[in-house]
Amino acid sequence: MKKEELFRHVIDYFEAAMPAAQTELNYNNSFELLVAVILSAQCTDKRVNMVTPALFKKFPDAKSMSKASVDEVREYIKSISYPNSKAEYLVKGSQVLVDKFHGEVPSKMEDLTSIPGVGRKTANVILSVVFNQPSMAVDTHVYRVAARIGLTIGAKTPLQTEMQLIKYFPREKIPLAHHWLILHGRYVCLARKPLCEKCGLTEWCKYYQQKVKPRK
Repeated sequence: MKKEELFRHVIDYFEAAMPAAQTELNYNNSFELLVAVILSAQCTDKRVNMVTPALFKKFPDAKSMSKASVDEVREYIKSISYPNSKAEYLVKGSQVLVDKFHGEVPSKMEDLTSIPGVGRKTANVILSVVFNQPSMAVDTHVYRVAARIGLTIGAKTPLQTEMQLIKYFPREKIPLAHHWLILHGRYVCLARKPLCEKCGLTEWCKYYQQKVKPRK
């Protein structure tokens, strides 16, 4: 099967199964999403959503958070993984937003990655979700699912995965495809034991065809 054909099948399936896929992080504006994505590193969205309401009530924007102490912010996120470093990222990152970007979340990769705590993956989430740009954030779910299905071949790094995916997904589908792959990995294509019996992609999935499908 040609790569273009595989991507077409995958797109058709997800458009039917998850036509309105979106982030599971709760947010009301670009600043809140940026904070939530930073907090979500090596932490579940469910846990992040438990702490952000109180955090955002106290610090509703970059200006207010930029004036906080790291200790003060840490108190609100202490149940999150790596609260010390993340609290520092949030305070310093807010200061950068205020000093360099007038308190607004920028819409360019190079600007986003100049903010403490924001790497390429986080920047791609913001570009995709907030600005609807054709940016593919690659987390562990996207990396795993893309390789298992066969959307990527031989990708050794998140960047290699990203480049292969954006080559074949139509530009207008990339923001949605990011969520398709994450949610599929989170709820169906699990890391340790994928739920192939619940997956509608088995007919085209390289992993299923090679390792799971019963042999006649």
